Amino acid sequence: MKFLSSLALTFLLILNTFAQKAPDRWFNLDYNQDGVAGVSADKAIKELFKNKVAQDVIVAVIDGGTDAQHEDLKANMWVNTREIANNGIDDDDNGYIDDINGWNFIGGKNGSVDNDNIEITRIYRDLNKKFGNMDLKNIPSDKKAEYKLYLKVKTEFTKKYDLAKRNYELYYSFLKSYTALKKDIGKDKITNEDISSYKMTSSDVALALNYFHTIISNGGKIDDTDFEAELKEGVEHFEVEYKYQLNTTFDSRAKLVGDDYSNIKERIYGNNEIKGPDATHGTHVAGIIGAVRDNALGMDGICNHVKIMVVRCVPNGDERDKDVANSIRYAVDNGAKIINMSFGKYYGTNKTAVDDAVKYAMNRDVLIVHAAGNEGYNLQNKEHFPTRIFADGSGQASAWIEVGASQPNMQPAPFSNYNKKSVDLFAPGTEIYSTTPDNEYKNLQGTSMASPVVAGCAALIRAYYPQLSAEQVKDVLMKSVTKVNGKMPLPLDDDQQESEKKVKPKKIKYSKLCKSGGIVNVYNAAKLADSIKIAKK
Repeated sequence: MKFLSSLALTFLLILNTFAQKAPDRWFNLDYNQDGVAGVSADKAIKELFKNKVAQDVIVAVIDGGTDAQHEDLKANMWVNTREIANNGIDDDDNGYIDDINGWNFIGGKNGSVDNDNIEITRIYRDLNKKFGNMDLKNIPSDKKAEYKLYLKVKTEFTKKYDLAKRNYELYYSFLKSYTALKKDIGKDKITNEDISSYKMTSSDVALALNYFHTIISNGGKIDDTDFEAELKEGVEHFEVEYKYQLNTTFDSRAKLVGDDYSNIKERIYGNNEIKGPDATHGTHVAGIIGAVRDNALGMDGICNHVKIMVVRCVPNGDERDKDVANSIRYAVDNGAKIINMSFGKYYGTNKTAVDDAVKYAMNRDVLIVHAAGNEGYNLQNKEHFPTRIFADGSGQASAWIEVGASQPNMQPAPFSNYNKKSVDLFAPGTEIYSTTPDNEYKNLQGTSMASPVVAGCAALIRAYYPQLSAEQVKDVLMKSVTKVNGKMPLPLDDDQQESEKKVKPKKIKYSKLCKSGGIVNVYNAAKLADSIKIAKK
């Protein structure tokens, strides 16, 4: 599933709407010079790369779709020069017709998938057909393990469904109350003074009014510019969760994609509509990596010497392993040297197929960068797919970087997954300003944003030091992180966030949060890469 801003976290994070914001371009900045814990990309480009020659690096963004025509992206988009646009012919004979900027594995002649189930819904639906009406006494001995999984999935699915419905009702009630309050006050923009002088005339406004009184009593200033939009997005997000993602009777794929889904080895299907129904997430990710720098538009990506290849396989729901495997193979076969994957899930059904594709990438010197997830989990206790560990026991992907999210003050984001063995490093992942469809820009947060920060840093290193292998680039980034001293608040998982008033975050060292014990720093990485280059002479 795509990891989206505060909408996917919990209702408590809506309070951040009124928090003080970091500079829009903070993830490019330097802690010592600018006071925010960015990755020092601006400093590296200005001081270390000024007189160096770079080679363009193809970076594949496997995501939910990207607006390739965005004003701040189109100059840095990958173009398949072997293909003639819109002639309906597979000119380069790669099996994919008119794949000019990439490919869409969740589309077909009848359109493109928007909403889809999450994986646990699909598993629950299949197992419920087997065991839903079966008495424990009648379970065959060879089915007991599968039945045990069914009971676990059923419990978790029911909890998720109930939570999605409750959150939808909460957001809907809050939006209704807020709309009524604005109407009663008679202003489009509500201020502190409006709330302080307002006399409640109806209980319909109570929820929003109490919230604003809380903001004021805590010394906050009301600025509701984005508040209504955030509430509407919340209503939509949770409505989609329980109507589509957690609906066991919903299946959009069969009539749209038209592949033989049971054939995991099938490769040729999809269409070339890489933007898809909602390209917000993928466009934002692409901008972080490679929005054109210094063009007086919107924002600057980390690396200007990139060609962004779009591979769409992530719906508004959980990606399917068949599509992920084929997306990785497509990216590798078409020249990508870095693959960013800002998605994930906690159940997998065809891990072997994905593992085989990852091995394919490793054997061709491709670096994979993956978001660690937004549930505040210690990944020691959770398997988060896709994963670098191969199911057949043959080891793990060596050129794979798992990324957690950090804040401008170096603290881990309160939602970020973590683990000193599973997560490699942290990167900026809150209040990240980047490109969104139709020449727009927006702040989003999540490990989805932290992952492309690292992919952009890796692209800078591969652009200026092309002699380094994918494994060496990973090693350079790991060894050059900004080490974080002292202890930081431990992220909170979903259950802890729901009971936030009762749970205070524990303090923990960064060395317990991730392998490297720090935040990616491309300035330091470039200096280290340069020393490797000198040593090879």
